[in-house]
Amino acid sequence: MARILYIEDESDIGSWLKNDLTERGYEVIWLESGEGMENYLSDADIAILDVMLPGLDGFSLGKRIKKAKNDMPVLMLSARTAVEDKLEGLSFADDYLTKPFQPDELAARIEVLLRRFQKKDQVLEFHHLQVHTKDLRIIDREADGEIQLTGKQYQLFQYFIRHLNQILTKEQLYEGVWGEQYIEGDKTLMVHIRYLREKLEKNPSRPEIIETIRGIGYRVKI
Repeated sequence: MARILYIEDESDIGSWLKNDLTERGYEVIWLESGEGMENYLSDADIAILDVMLPGLDGFSLGKRIKKAKNDMPVLMLSARTAVEDKLEGLSFADDYLTKPFQPDELAARIEVLLRRFQKKDQVLEFHHLQVHTKDLRIIDREADGEIQLTGKQYQLFQYFIRHLNQILTKEQLYEGVWGEQYIEGDKTLMVHIRYLREKLEKNPSRPEIIETIRGIGYRVKI
């Protein structure tokens, strides 16, 4: 599942496009400005930016993204149709789509960019697992079989793989996977960690893969 960082300040357009892309199977992080954008770059596969935004405009944000993460495609959305605007956008961005547009066209352009920037597969081996990072295929080497994860389990483990060896707080995990602010006492994350351990660990009651960092959160260490 590709994760899209989408920045659009118009709530009607943003809500409509987020719903459409979610229905197509993407995971969408929607922000109404570039404030806090840096917190989501490591988890995004592609950025879609409106040009006219409060604070820094889309051109400025796009240049920052490319400087921080050059291997992530950037697609600009704008009502500006002048050749000069398109040339400015395409001087750093990978595509430029003018409004109004058909959602099918946007989806097609997203797929083209994702294929163009498709990452090479890395194979991680730790404990009894073999993890193919490109599609997050998980092989139990001892049982010689593939481990199947459900949607949220997949997203949660994907988040761990993207942050290997890092201690992640409950707040980071919940916001990164569920896209919402963590509320103290909510058991949702803990339940999903338990289910994930039941599939990945040799002994879920003594986990070696998903470590509990007492008082802080969790870590996957290799």
